[in-house]
Amino acid sequence: MTFKIGVIGCGRISDIYLQNCARFDEIEIVACASLDAAESAAKAQQHSIPKSCPPDDIFADPQIDAVLNLTIPSAHADITLRALDAGKHVYSEKPFVTDLSDGQRILSRAAETGLTVGNAPDTFLGGRWQTCRKLLDSGVIGHPTGVTAFVGTHGLEHLHPNPDFFYQPGGGPLLDFGPYYLTAMIFLLGPIARVAGLSRRTFNKRMIENGPRQGDWMPVDVDTHIESLLEFRSGVIGSMTMSFDIWDSEMPRLEIYGTKGTLCIPDPDPVDGANVFHGPVYYRTRDTARWARQPWPPEHDTWQEAENTHGFNENARGLGLLDLVYAVRGGRKPRASADIAYHVSEAMEGILTAPKLGRYVQITSTCDRPPPLPEDFPDSEGASPGPR
Repeated sequence: MTFKIGVIGCGRISDIYLQNCARFDEIEIVACASLDAAESAAKAQQHSIPKSCPPDDIFADPQIDAVLNLTIPSAHADITLRALDAGKHVYSEKPFVTDLSDGQRILSRAAETGLTVGNAPDTFLGGRWQTCRKLLDSGVIGHPTGVTAFVGTHGLEHLHPNPDFFYQPGGGPLLDFGPYYLTAMIFLLGPIARVAGLSRRTFNKRMIENGPRQGDWMPVDVDTHIESLLEFRSGVIGSMTMSFDIWDSEMPRLEIYGTKGTLCIPDPDPVDGANVFHGPVYYRTRDTARWARQPWPPEHDTWQEAENTHGFNENARGLGLLDLVYAVRGGRKPRASADIAYHVSEAMEGILTAPKLGRYVQITSTCDRPPPLPEDFPDSEGASPGPR
């Protein structure tokens, strides 16, 4: 029996979700909605979705089991709460919320109703991050002691035709990039204890560099270069740079330091830089003379090959939604859970608040370190047979 999904939000990110969900037998996208009726109608036609409609129709449809919330960040909390009130499970794009009080309301509502909430990013379920977890759990670099993450770009106005929301409250490099790396760190190292940070806004306006609005200027209302310090409950300490103000860099995206070696994730494929599901993982120990490359699963990079080995090495957005479906059926917590998403949101708010306070900010929430995907996922969940 398939899980019937209604999608709310038909912007640019929806295409990869809709393409991937069509490969999962356990998921059926039955409706899509947007405030722009023409946008949702076009999306329904493009992806052979039976119905396009206003968001209220998705909330009211008793046949829909869950809502896939792909709205802009400022709307995430409202759509998630309305879906819960309508008796539906929810999987939302990141960030979880732009106000922690909304996050607390979502967690409380989900607990009261017995419904399940999951949240992007699910990139940590991809082959690259699962490889890191496997190496850490097997003790290749010994006991982890430190971590550093770095994402430096010069914004998204050259890629997105309507990039304004990246520079408005709820946007900025920390809320845009941070969830990917903080979630991955929690998956690898466990929850965060306290944070500190510094930030600045280098440009007060930016020019849109593509699409029909090319040449238009937009205001910048958030800080765009953020440096942070992190201390994990495990004792690991780390730093993180997230910036829209860097023209270029050769820094790796993430390194983890241990008592016996170093784990390194280099920059993603330049042809597909937004996809951090796949790519090489390097490690070096005191016993090796050079870096060793560790692909996982070996020699498989396309979706068909990854399906055969269950590695999910392509851009597999939607994998978290599939895991949520199995979590609901199995009575367990999804790996990309609301608890982790809230913990990440609290950490990011702490990083942005710390400069004003001039001190470390204690993180009061916690979360479980999610288990890795079984190497035979989704077959290990009792997946129904058929093409994906």
